[in-house]
Amino acid sequence: MTRLLISLCVLCVLGSDTRAADPTYWQDVRPILRKHCVVCHSERRLSDVDVSAGLALDKPDNIKKGGKAGKVPVLVGGKPDESLLVTLLTSKDKKRAMPLDADPLSADDIAVIRKWVAAGAPDGIKPKDDEGAVVVGPARPIRKLDVIFSTKATLPRTANLPGPLELTLPVGPLPPVAAVAFSPDGKLLATGTYGRVTVWDLASGKPAKVLTNVLGAVSDLKFSPRGKLLAVAGGQPSARGDLRLFDTTDWKLLHSLGGHLDTVSCVSFNADGTKLVSASFDKTVRLWDVKEAKTLHTFTGHSDFVYAVAFAPDGSWYVTASKDRTGRIIDTATGKGKFTLSGTDQEVLAVAVLPNGSQVLAAGQDPLVSWYDPKTAERARRAGGAGIATHEIAIDPKGTLVAVGGADGTVRTLDPKTAAQLKAMQTGSVVFAVAVDASAKRIASGGADGTVKVWDADARLLVTLWSGADDNWLAFAPEGYFAASDALLTKGVWKATGKPITDAKLLAPLADAAQVGKAAQGLKLVDPVWK
Repeated sequence: MTRLLISLCVLCVLGSDTRAADPTYWQDVRPILRKHCVVCHSERRLSDVDVSAGLALDKPDNIKKGGKAGKVPVLVGGKPDESLLVTLLTSKDKKRAMPLDADPLSADDIAVIRKWVAAGAPDGIKPKDDEGAVVVGPARPIRKLDVIFSTKATLPRTANLPGPLELTLPVGPLPPVAAVAFSPDGKLLATGTYGRVTVWDLASGKPAKVLTNVLGAVSDLKFSPRGKLLAVAGGQPSARGDLRLFDTTDWKLLHSLGGHLDTVSCVSFNADGTKLVSASFDKTVRLWDVKEAKTLHTFTGHSDFVYAVAFAPDGSWYVTASKDRTGRIIDTATGKGKFTLSGTDQEVLAVAVLPNGSQVLAAGQDPLVSWYDPKTAERARRAGGAGIATHEIAIDPKGTLVAVGGADGTVRTLDPKTAAQLKAMQTGSVVFAVAVDASAKRIASGGADGTVKVWDADARLLVTLWSGADDNWLAFAPEGYFAASDALLTKGVWKATGKPITDAKLLAPLADAAQVGKAAQGLKLVDPVWK
């Protein structure tokens, strides 16, 4: 009996010593926040209040400071029911509930955060930066890769450097450009890459605006028909989609359209700009009322990613392209499918509609373009397209020119009446995005090399554009004229025939933004004059 009592006492003592410890930030809470929240709420996002609300969750001190520069208390130690960090995770109000426009956290994750706050929000032990790493020598500084921007320009014979000029910049690797869009008047070109939209003023050859208050990679860009709005689509893969509408007069964010639970891959405005349709990797398509910023219907008929979407000219239907190897024609009024576009056993990546509504064009891993009758969904022909896979199809507003961009590194133009190929442009890298301006005289392409190229309809390269971190940018014409941010040029090395150019006077005649602007508009350039 005595031994039994002693054993029970020992077990009681051991039980009290081995009770579950209170959760800490670094060991328990941080992994949850990093998975669901830090993509928006991090120190690097603090200046983008539209994204982060001025709140960073990547360090315990940041949480205790609160949101919007400390004006909003987020955490009240010991009082989870008075802490926004907890109440917003459990809110029934979809406009306030966090994570915004995404699936809620699991009950177990919320319980951990709640218990952490109730315990006074202890920090715990911060992991060492090199914890778990194999140390093989002294740490090496991070070095940017060199990127070479080539021209066809040559210096005068007196320079004894006969080869074409090239500029080497330590700015790589460059994230791909997955979206390009001309404004309706052709004066602006919007380009999208990871976390960044650059709006280029083509007349000046310089950026007019850079937007960084976007979430994740930018997948698509579209100007509204009158050019008053710019729709930016993208998001965080497998977590949430991001769809934003910006006012093009002052570039302020008008609406953030939430609801997609995965990357928003493509958007399309109807002819009067009152409606917007968005395709997503969450397998859905949403129709939006632009003025009210609300969903009108959600189409759920696809069984896999929806890659692309395009409105019919009269707005009565729209067409989709999906990884499930089909396209669908959807009735705008009801949100119900009317026809299925079939005939391929490959993923359908791109879709477009001729402005007269007579044909639907679709292509993808099967690179040839299928031309469908939207009234019957019958395929009339299969012609044109890229050499490997077609990633995007673009058509000018009058329907005089079709452009397709593909994995073979080409942009090809097609005759919309005959589907015959007109021109082929070799871009030098996989093409993800293509756009045609309203005059059908210029084509823009964006690709895997991280640059944007503007061409004329005769396949002549007009300008190459690049925009990157720290507001660095570069625009140059094949003839050698260039314009760039001041900070960028101090980092670069100009060469000819592999030899650095040390005499700044040799480059002075080419540093001419006005000539770059003329090139971007397809105008004739004057010859440089060396003194």
